[in-house]
Amino acid sequence: MLLLIAFLFILFLMIGLPVAFSLMLSAIPVFVLTGTMPTTIAIQKMVTALEKVPLLAVPFFILAGNLMNEAGITERLVRFSRLLTGWMAGGLAQVSIVLSMLMGGISGSAVADASMEARLLGPSMREQGYAPAFISAVLAFGSIITATIPPSIGLILFGYINEVSIGRLFVGGLLPGLLLTATLMLAALLVSRHHGYAPDLPKPPSLRDLGQSFVDSVWALMFPVFLVIGFRFGFFTATEAGVFLVLYAIAVGLFAYRELTLRRIITAFHNTMSDLGMVMLLIMMAAVLGYAMTIERAPQEITSFMTSLTENPLGLLLIVCGILVVTGMFLEGAANILLVTPIVMPILNHAGFDPVHMGIVIVLLINFGGLTPPVGVIMFTVCGILDVKTSAYARAAIPFFLAFAAFFAILLAFPWLSLALPNAIMR
Repeated sequence: MLLLIAFLFILFLMIGLPVAFSLMLSAIPVFVLTGTMPTTIAIQKMVTALEKVPLLAVPFFILAGNLMNEAGITERLVRFSRLLTGWMAGGLAQVSIVLSMLMGGISGSAVADASMEARLLGPSMREQGYAPAFISAVLAFGSIITATIPPSIGLILFGYINEVSIGRLFVGGLLPGLLLTATLMLAALLVSRHHGYAPDLPKPPSLRDLGQSFVDSVWALMFPVFLVIGFRFGFFTATEAGVFLVLYAIAVGLFAYRELTLRRIITAFHNTMSDLGMVMLLIMMAAVLGYAMTIERAPQEITSFMTSLTENPLGLLLIVCGILVVTGMFLEGAANILLVTPIVMPILNHAGFDPVHMGIVIVLLINFGGLTPPVGVIMFTVCGILDVKTSAYARAAIPFFLAFAAFFAILLAFPWLSLALPNAIMR
C-alpha cells in the first residue's frame, strides 16, 4: 500500500496537479481499498488539523509581514543595506544578501523574499552589467536566510507539527542565519571580483550617513528583537507574539512612517488571505495523507529500514539529510515540513539529536531543496521573473552551492550554533 501511495503522489506531481491535491488524492487507496475506514474520517482530519492553537501564529505572522511591507519598511531596509555593503565588490549582490537577512524578520518566507528582491533589485543589477544567471543565483540563495531569522514560517510549522518550542526555534535560528549571511557574502565577493562586478557606491559611507539610515530603519530592525525579548521574559507565546506584531506593524505604519493608508491595509489583508489559503490547504491535505501513512505504519517501516542500513547516529542524520534534499527538489517547503518531518523526526530523536538543532537543520535543507533542479520552487520563481534558463542558473549557482555545503557542514559539526542562544536566554 505504501508503494501505491508513493507512486500515485509522484504521478500526480508529474502531470502537474497542485501539491495540495496530490497529497489528498494519493491517500484515497487507504480509505477505499482497505475498507476498514469510512471516508468521513478524511473530512474529520481536515477539520481537526486546523484546530490546533499554535497554528494561530501563522496567519498573524503572515499578516504582520504584509503590513510591514505596505508600511514603507522595504524601501528603508534597501537603503540601509546599500550603505552597509554597497561599497564592496559586487555591491548590489551584497545588498541583496544583507537585505534577505533583514527581510527575514518581515516576510518569514524564502519564496516571498526571492520574488520581492527579483522584482526590486533584478532590473538595477542588469543595468549595472551583472549576468542574469548570476543575479538569479545570488537572489535565490540569499532568500533561504529567511528560513532561520524569526518569524520564519517554516520554523513555526516545524514547531507545530513536531511539538517543539517555537520560541526556542526562533532564538536558535539567529546565529545560523548570521553565519549563512556571512558565508554567502564571501562567495558573492569572490565571484564578483572574478567577473569584475563593480561596487554600487564609490566609497564606504560616513558614520553619520550610516547612523541616519539606521535610525530611519530602526523600527523594522527591532522587529525580531521584540520577538526574542518577548519569548525570553514570557511576555507572550508564539500565537500572542503574532498578534503583538500585527499591532506593532500597524502602529509603525501609521505613526512612525505614516505610509500605511487604508488602501495599503486592504492590500495587506488581500495578500495575507492568498498566502494563508495556500498554507492552510497544504496543512489540511497533509493531515489526511499523514493519517493514512500512520495507519499503514509508514513511520515504523521507514525507521526500521533506515536503522537496518546503519545505527550510527551520524549515518542516520546524513541519510535523513539526503532524503530532505531530494524531497525538497519536488515539494514546496510547507508541504515538505508537514509531510516528511513527522516521519524523520522520531528517528533523529531516537538517535539523540536535539530537536531545536534538528529543526534549524531541516528547515534550511528543505529550503535548499527549493534552489535545485528539477522543480525547485525558489529557483523557478527567480528564473521566471528574471527570464533566466535553469541550465544557466545551475552553472552560475555552483559557487553558492559550495558555500552552502561548507556552511552546512559547520552547522552539523557544531550544534551549539543553534543551541547556545536558546540555552542561554530561554532557560
